[in-house]
Amino acid sequence: MNSTAIKTGVSKRPLRKYTSFRQSVRNSLTMAYRGLLKIRRTPEQLFDVTLQPIIFTLMFTYIFGGAISGDVQSYLPVIIPGILVQTVISTSIVTGVQLREDMDKGVFDRFKSLPIARVAPLAGALLADTIRYTIATVLTFGMGYIMGFRPDGGFGYVALSGILVIACSWAVSWIFAFFGVIARTASSVQGISMLVLFPLTFLSNAFVPVDTMPDWLQWFVNINPVSHLVSAVREMVNTGHIGSEIVYSLIGALAIVVIFAPLTVRAYMRRT
Repeated sequence: MNSTAIKTGVSKRPLRKYTSFRQSVRNSLTMAYRGLLKIRRTPEQLFDVTLQPIIFTLMFTYIFGGAISGDVQSYLPVIIPGILVQTVISTSIVTGVQLREDMDKGVFDRFKSLPIARVAPLAGALLADTIRYTIATVLTFGMGYIMGFRPDGGFGYVALSGILVIACSWAVSWIFAFFGVIARTASSVQGISMLVLFPLTFLSNAFVPVDTMPDWLQWFVNINPVSHLVSAVREMVNTGHIGSEIVYSLIGALAIVVIFAPLTVRAYMRRT
């Protein structure tokens, strides 16, 4: 401690050096790898993305298939895209919950002492969770195939629809990451996220035709971003067609990132 610090009673801390964009990307990828190591050491973190697609696909198909489409096979082209979007987006809630848990445990406080970009732990967590989305996507399509679903669009459009869902879920994860930064507890993050996500997923065209709903509800369902994403996946998977629905989905995902990424980073910088 120098003489100035002794006189003022405040010790001088070394200032954090400016981090280049290239180094920030490298640090973020390193933190993403850390997230993958966490999954390998605690595989029970994958229970939601491994069991939920199987359970939901079986449950919704056999409960609603006969009532809505007459039989299970006719319902599969409708429900598989809906289950895919609902399952993958739901897993993005874990991003905010785990982020809050790490902050409560002081993990990010330890990261501050390292010569890395401050935003790297946040960006790394968001990148690592794309693996969870990919697992849920593959299992949902795989379960549908086992049950007899044969998409007319072909493998290429199936893969493209999966990439679209993963990208949109990554965008949505910024919303839950924001909740994870500003909320007080992990349980409150999960509660708030459920209140936001459940109306969007269930008040959509994911499970039943829109024309069976009341007129006032149809208005909301038709402008619901989840409905546009489900419709985009159905078009690609079932007909091999790329239409305006994919454009609406990408615009919605971009809007979420533009709004919530700066908010999340700013809140994260203040908290850490």
